[in-house]
Amino acid sequence: MCPNCRAFITTDDKICPYCGERTGKTYVQRNPGDTALGGFISQAHFTTVLILMLNAGLFIATQLLARKYGDSRGEMVALWALGAKSTQSILVDHQWWRLVTAGFLHGGWIHILMNSWVLYDLGAQAEQVYETPRFLVIYLVSTVAGFYLSMVMSPGALSIGASAGITGLIGAMVAFGVRNRTSIGKDIRDFYLRWVVYVVAMGFFITGTDNWAHVGGLLGGFIVGYLGGTPIRSTHPREVFWRSLAGVCLAITAFCFWQVYSHFPTPDQLR
Repeated sequence: MCPNCRAFITTDDKICPYCGERTGKTYVQRNPGDTALGGFISQAHFTTVLILMLNAGLFIATQLLARKYGDSRGEMVALWALGAKSTQSILVDHQWWRLVTAGFLHGGWIHILMNSWVLYDLGAQAEQVYETPRFLVIYLVSTVAGFYLSMVMSPGALSIGASAGITGLIGAMVAFGVRNRTSIGKDIRDFYLRWVVYVVAMGFFITGTDNWAHVGGLLGGFIVGYLGGTPIRSTHPREVFWRSLAGVCLAITAFCFWQVYSHFPTPDQLR
């Protein structure tokens, strides 16, 4: 892969045929056979697949809890108990951790399957461009930004879903295209701007879509992607900073799920 325009090139290319940048061994495309966890997860999807696994586990937990509660509002109660965005719970009960946990919950098979499909495809591209540390920061910041804007602009709705983080990745890819002044960068920017149009358009036609979470996610991802840049031509101190920041994001996410466990409602609170 070219270090400048990120175009896919052959291992024999010493100069990128697209942008003219000199290349080297460091910038060769990943070996498709590279895997992690003993070959269970492709390296190109490693972080993305871990997020998908967490989403799937919480979706199963949601379905089991919904059956336990039984009545017609069982799924909504289960989602609230597991950390959905609830403006009253956040502002009145100070449960700010819901701005993180809401991004890993889904309601119904169509919801999780659609988000998983898009995240699996888009996540691999974003991981390849930004690599794991920036990817994690972009994803968490976008999730929080999305549900914060949703809380402010749509306070009455219980909101969930990975789409805030997903739209953040789209925003980050647009930012990459904006920063990259080559023709390849322009193509990337235009391609993902079309994704922005699709996401916003679907929000108007699909009932129950939280468009404000999408807008907040897009803005959060674009800002982090634009300011952070990519690992190419970065410095060692800068990369240490991003790895440290990614570690903080992981710690925050773990703490937020610990808060879900610590504040899990009693049967009396669920009535």
